[in-house]
Amino acid sequence: MDLNKIRKMTDQERTAELERMKQELFNLRFQHVTGQLENPVRMREVRRDIARVKTIMREVEQGRNA
Repeated sequence: MDLNKIRKMTDQERTAELERMKQELFNLRFQHVTGQLENPVRMREVRRDIARVKTIMREVEQGRNA
């Protein structure tokens, strides 16, 4: 996911996107355990996207508190 796209989102949109990605990661982990995962690289991508969203959410939080 593009950082500029995340930065342009509202707080509610970021939260919704984060929840969607967490659900996707859960499903990917489930597929991995059951041997149905076709693209294991996708798990890494989703984890990194989650970290990006959380980082930007934290930056926004810090900026408001400063």
